[in-house]
Amino acid sequence: MNTPKIVLLLVIAGAIAAFFYFNGQQYLTLAMLKSQYAGIAAFRDDHPIPAIAVYGLIYIAVTGLSLPGAAILTLAGGAVFGLFWGTVIVSFASTIGATLAFLAARFLFKDSIQAKFGDRLQAINDGIARDGAFYLFTLRLVPLFPFFVINLLMGLTSIKVRTFYWVSQIGMLAGTLVYVNAGTQLGKLESLSGILSPLVVGSFALLGVFPLMAKKAIEFIQQQRKSDV
Repeated sequence: MNTPKIVLLLVIAGAIAAFFYFNGQQYLTLAMLKSQYAGIAAFRDDHPIPAIAVYGLIYIAVTGLSLPGAAILTLAGGAVFGLFWGTVIVSFASTIGATLAFLAARFLFKDSIQAKFGDRLQAINDGIARDGAFYLFTLRLVPLFPFFVINLLMGLTSIKVRTFYWVSQIGMLAGTLVYVNAGTQLGKLESLSGILSPLVVGSFALLGVFPLMAKKAIEFIQQQRKSDV
């Protein structure tokens, strides 16, 4: 492994170690979001552009380093910025962060993995070259695997960076919209009784049924692809 790779690996490892050493995960919880919501909202009202920038950079860092907390940050996006702007900001921040993780995995490990297991991975590489966009879209739409795992593993394949970016942005958009919508209702809760309001219950119900809906959509698309062949 050459010097640039070693430096990048040390930077990433140091950032992840610092996150857990300073107990950064305590700030990425639902309880923390609720307790700090008023202060965050006040900062957003007084400094909207810096608020967006800080939130976006935090989101990019969390997803780029594959740290836990993206789901809470997505809820926070809805609570703080509303459905439309929350969805826009999260969509771009999550895709940029995912692409950074993808690029890091590719830069650090792709050459060595392909050199060592190239023959065994040939079928996978051929499949990615042929149906990589649809395969990635399926993984994004139906969350069978954690998104950070998809980011890292895709970096080891031959899929093009621009394909990874636009497919990820489109594929993650529906799930982003569901989570941000749930977050908008969290921001409106004034008491525990509000947890049972129809809007909040409906928002979280979407979180439960979304994977099933996405699976049905993928099955329909696959059937259409077969019928066109």
